Amino acid sequence: AADKINLIPQDLFAELCDQIIQHLSHKIPGVNTAELCQRMQTSGIEINIGDLAKIANILSFLFSTAASNNLSTEELVTTLGSAVSTLPKHALQVIRHVWNEQGKSIAMSEDARNMATVGQFVDMKWKLGVAMSSDTCRSLKYPYVTVTLTVADPSGQITDKSFEMTIPQFKNFFRQFKEMASVLETV
Repeated sequence: AADKINLIPQDLFAELCDQIIQHLSHKIPGVNTAELCQRMQTSGIEINIGDLAKIANILSFLFSTAASNNLSTEELVTTLGSAVSTLPKHALQVIRHVWNEQGKSIAMSEDARNMATVGQFVDMKWKLGVAMSSDTCRSLKYPYVTVTLTVADPSGQITDKSFEMTIPQFKNFFRQFKEMASVLETV
C-alpha cells in the first residue's frame, strides 16, 4: 500500500484522511472512494478503486486505533515512524496535521462502536420506466420502478445498490414503508 500512497498527491491524500476522520466522527456516512479515485485518475495518477479502498481501510484502522488508545499527535507519529519505515514523508506530514487538527473529534463511545458494525443509508433515487418491447415480445408496455440506494458499509465505503420492481412489488415495498412510519410515530 505504501507504494500506492506514494502516488497520491499531498492535497488528495489530505482530503482522503479528512473524509476518514469525518466518517469516524460520524459527521459523514462514509468515504467516497469512487469519486476520489476518479479525480485521481483524471489528474493522471494510476490507481484503481480497490487499491484506494485498501488505503482508506488502513487509514481508518490507524485513526480508530489511535483514538481508542488516546494517542497524542507525537505518540502517533513516533509509533508510525518506528513501525512503518516505508510510509512516504508527505503522508506522515498529512497524518500528523490531520490528527493534530481533528483527532480528538473521534469519539469511541460504545454506541459509536455498535453503530459502526452496520451499514448506513446515505441516499435513495428512483425512476419510473416502461419497457416498450423486447426481442421476444413486440409490444410489452410494462411499467417498472428502478430504485438506487446509496449506502455506506461499516468501513465507510460508499456504494450504490440498484434494483427493479414490478408495480405490485413496488406497492408492497411502499406498504411496508408506511407500516414502518406508523410504528415510528408510536415511539
